[in-house]
Amino acid sequence: MHGDERRTADHAGGPDEAGRGAPGGSDTPGPQPAAVPVRLVSAPPHAGTHAVFVDVGYVYAAIGLLVAGTAERRAFRIDAEFLISSLIDEARKVFPEGRLLRVYWYDGARNRVPTFEQKQVAELPDVKVRLGNLNAHNQQKGVDSLIRSDLESLARNRAIEDAVVVSGDEDLVLAVESAQSYGVRVHLWGIEPAYGMNQAEPLVWEADVTRTLHHDFCAPCVLRSVQPPAVAVAAAAPASGAAQGGGTVPTFDQVWRLGGKIAERWLGARGREDMIGLMPGPRLPENVDKALLVDAEGELQFSLRPHEDLRRALRNGFWDRLTQEFGPAHGES
Repeated sequence: MHGDERRTADHAGGPDEAGRGAPGGSDTPGPQPAAVPVRLVSAPPHAGTHAVFVDVGYVYAAIGLLVAGTAERRAFRIDAEFLISSLIDEARKVFPEGRLLRVYWYDGARNRVPTFEQKQVAELPDVKVRLGNLNAHNQQKGVDSLIRSDLESLARNRAIEDAVVVSGDEDLVLAVESAQSYGVRVHLWGIEPAYGMNQAEPLVWEADVTRTLHHDFCAPCVLRSVQPPAVAVAAAAPASGAAQGGGTVPTFDQVWRLGGKIAERWLGARGREDMIGLMPGPRLPENVDKALLVDAEGELQFSLRPHEDLRRALRNGFWDRLTQEFGPAHGES
């Protein structure tokens, strides 16, 4: 019989009790008692406490590949507050009668100094930010151990009955086993893979329940991507001053200033700790360069792709603003 089902009997007695029911305790055979009815009762709704454990590196990379076509975090932006709210709503569907303990948000930061975005996330209600380190290759270190520590501690102290783990890392298998040994049910959620699989099979096998968050769930969380505009871009440059894409050719100075403006905006949105990773140059990573170009073309309503001199001006304006913030850079001249 399945664990989510139980049997209940409407008759408390057994066959022996029926025989002893005759007056005087006679053993004279009488009519046989009716069969004891058995009723299958469906499991009650989840009414315990649950917590959501989010491996941000996995989530951002998987959503980036699925929606923006790249796992490079600098190439797109995700509305973290909207994503967290969506995860809480999704958990509410699974645990309609349950209580959320909190969302644990595991991310990496250089020297564990939070970025502007991470500080904003930490201020959200019912959210606890846990920071691992970020090495020179922008790889997270120590995040898995933080997830394991929290998951095992909450399970051992009976603080939760259900754990939603949004990750794909095989290193979490032992943590899942440990939580289950204390009676916690582990729900493994994953992002729909852009191709292949993005979760380790041993982790999938170990979880009690699995769930996939599809493109429709992920797409509204992405604010900016490196995808080029849908409109086709002319292959050749028009004559000086001619209209293209609904506007005239901008000047070198206009594009240079726009590069600085975009750098200023990114500093505010992504944080100084994130932007300093681009220094000292001399070139921008390809995905960041594309994001800068798309951002500028969207603001100008004009394609800079046939204009090498204007693209150079855009990069120089961008580097000049970063130089003001962090010190000498080696951008294009």
